[in-house]
Parts: sequence; C-alpha cells; structure tokens
Amino acid sequence: MTLRTRFAPSPTGPLHLGHAYSAMLAHDMARAAGGAFLLRLDDIDQSRSRPHWAAQIETDLAWLGLTWDGPVLRQSDRLPCYRAALDALWDRGLLYPCRCTRRDIEAAVSAPQEGAPLHGPDGLIYPGTCRPEHPPRGPMPRDMALRLDMSRAAKAADLPTSPLTYAETGVAPPPPPLSPEHYRHGIGDVALARRDLGASYHLSVVCDDADQGISHVIRGADLAPATAIHVLLQRLLDLPTPIYHHHRLIRDETGRRLAKRDEARAIATFRTEGHSPADIRAMVGLTKLLPLARNTLGG
Repeated sequence: MTLRTRFAPSPTGPLHLGHAYSAMLAHDMARAAGGAFLLRLDDIDQSRSRPHWAAQIETDLAWLGLTWDGPVLRQSDRLPCYRAALDALWDRGLLYPCRCTRRDIEAAVSAPQEGAPLHGPDGLIYPGTCRPEHPPRGPMPRDMALRLDMSRAAKAADLPTSPLTYAETGVAPPPPPLSPEHYRHGIGDVALARRDLGASYHLSVVCDDADQGISHVIRGADLAPATAIHVLLQRLLDLPTPIYHHHRLIRDETGRRLAKRDEARAIATFRTEGHSPADIRAMVGLTKLLPLARNTLGG
C-alpha cells in the first residue's frame, strides 16, 4: 500500500506548536514511505474561517519546510458531496431532523431523573428528544440539523453479527470490536448536519478521506474516540477504512493541550522572534521520530 495522508487544519486562527507537530509528523511519515502528503482546509464553518488564516497556514507550513502534493482541498467547495452522502443516509431511514439547541440538550441530560450527564466523543450524548418512532418520510429537510439514528445505523451496518474494527498504529490503545451497545450508549445519535454549517466534521472528514484516497489518517490522540463514528459511516456509505495513527499531544507547562488561543506558541510568533524550523522540531521533540515513522510503516 502506498502511504497517502493529509493535514487538515481549520483556518480560524494561527497554527501553534501542536499543529506543527502533527503536520511535520504526517509529512515525515509520507516522505519516508515515498508516499503523498496532502493539505486540506477545514473551512466549512464560514462564520469563523478567514482567508488570511488560510494564507498564513500555507506560509507557516512552507516555512517549516513542508511541501504538499496537488492543490489544496477546501471543504467549502465540497458541500454538494456532503449533501449526496446525507441524501443516501436519509433515503435509508437512518437520519432524522432535530430542533434541539445545545442548551436544550444540556437541560435534558442534566435533569434530576437522568442522573449524571454522559459524555461521548461528540460531547454530551444526545438524549433522543427528537428521535422519531419511525423513520421520517418525504424530502430531507435543508434547514435543520440531521442526526444519525444510532440504533437503526447499527442494524443497517450489521454490527450485531459483524462488529467494526480498524487498524491503529499510534499511541491510542488498539480498539476492541465496536458493538451496537457501544454506539447506542457510548456515542448516541450524533449530528451529521447542522443548520448553519451544512455538514458536521464527522461526515465531511469521512467523505474527504475517501475521495482523496487517504490510506493513513495521522492526527492527535484527542480524536481517537471519534474514530468509531468515522468507521461506522465508512461502512454505511460503502467507503474504505484507512489505517489510523493517533499521535501524542503537545501540551503547555501545566499539561493543558495547546489551542489556537495560545498565540504565544504560534508558529508565526516563533518565526518573527528569529527561531528556525529546526528549533520548532526540537521544541516538539520530533528530531528523532523519522526512524520511528519508518518502523511504524514497515519501511
């Protein structure tokens, strides 16, 4: 298998050291294997994405010495592809419209009779407020959130007789077979489309990885729990499942994961202060990881 991976940041702020680590690791692993490294911009949230952040992402990556193969893919150009996937799931009776706000969900799961709120890889596990007894009929709504009916999806994916698995080569523990109970009780009815965004991260990343022929998904360990959602969608949409490599996270002195609010650790800030790309590699401890990348890939 020829390794083909991607780096997919959101142009909603500056790249920080955590982004640099993820991008350089994916780039190193691709180049060590003689494969391809792609750049994708997760700009589906047009209310927060900005052209100047997109331009700075490319500038920062180029300064780090990274090159990408082919043109940059922008998710904002791919809404018809996501809509086609939603149509396919709707036609099979696996989606339903949802009017609940985040505040509605918080109130429902925090009610005294519900016990302690349960969290899954998509945040608070949806309590099923809008879930219909029977699949909705008629045209798919265009102005509402759409949720995946997890019980029906598990049955449609034949999970009772063929539990899902996937290959993991990174720091996340190897996953056990994913059962219907895990999806129903540990994840819940995730949103695949939001009224103001068109498609969720879960749906868009699955469609994009398939359309770009991604063989290895290299990303932070914080996204490992969401992989169960992605492999389910891949089975439902008859898409290939890549190999996953979830890497360690870069944290600050207090152990907190870096976020875009940490502009003091932004790549552009280090560049203007006179640091070199080699300095950035040393800061994130990547100087000795290239041989590990070769071993991980069997090269």
